[in-house]
Amino acid sequence: MSDSATAGTAGLDATFAALADPTRRAILARLRSGEASVSELAAPFAMSQPAVSKHLKVLERAGLITRGRDAQRRPCRLRPGPLEDAAGWLENYRVFWEDRFQNLDVLLGELKRESGDE
Repeated sequence: MSDSATAGTAGLDATFAALADPTRRAILARLRSGEASVSELAAPFAMSQPAVSKHLKVLERAGLITRGRDAQRRPCRLRPGPLEDAAGWLENYRVFWEDRFQNLDVLLGELKRESGDE
């Protein structure tokens, strides 16, 4: 595998690993509506701020969020690029399976006609 292909799959690996956790998915869902501080992101969860910060570090390492510096707070922002890459990768498989199901539908139609069920 080439270095560029490895780099691409490493990004996807990090994205899917980050998305595997429901807390991190909920954080990303919250960030869809705009930036938020760590304390704002921690509020809906029954966990400490340091625990939420660990989740944020995973999201940041995966490139899914950025954390800025704004006086006393570090607002988190969603970065759509890695999610778009993951969606594009998944789209290839959606097209593949839709094609397979369409072929199966054609085959089943032919079998029904041959057996006289239609």
